[in-house]
Amino acid sequence: MDTAPEPVVPDQVHPAWWFGIDAAAVLLFALVGMLSHGSDGYLGIVWPFLVGLAVAWFVPAVRALPLLIWPSGVMIWVFTAGIGLALRAVSGGGMSGAFPWVTLGVLGLLLVGWRVVPEVVERRRERRARYL
Repeated sequence: MDTAPEPVVPDQVHPAWWFGIDAAAVLLFALVGMLSHGSDGYLGIVWPFLVGLAVAWFVPAVRALPLLIWPSGVMIWVFTAGIGLALRAVSGGGMSGAFPWVTLGVLGLLLVGWRVVPEVVERRRERRARYL
């Protein structure tokens, strides 16, 4: 019988490292959006999503196991996108057209997507260990 792999638990890596990867993903999202649409004011674009990311990282479960796709990665994605879009809307940042959907998709890909890499590495490591 095939069992699910154990969660990836970083032994010697401080959670701030993983927060930094998430922050870089949010910064990249805002930068690409700004450059592709010719918008001005990078800080005005990125701050709502950084606030959402910070709120997500206040959740103890996220800090305890930040590499888990579920629930940590999904929580970070939903908090970052949801709070970011809400703050953007109330601050007059604009929410027209497909922007909310593109935001959900791109942030989902960036914030959840990078967590697939350590998960795949751990699964391969466990598979090899079974045969040794």
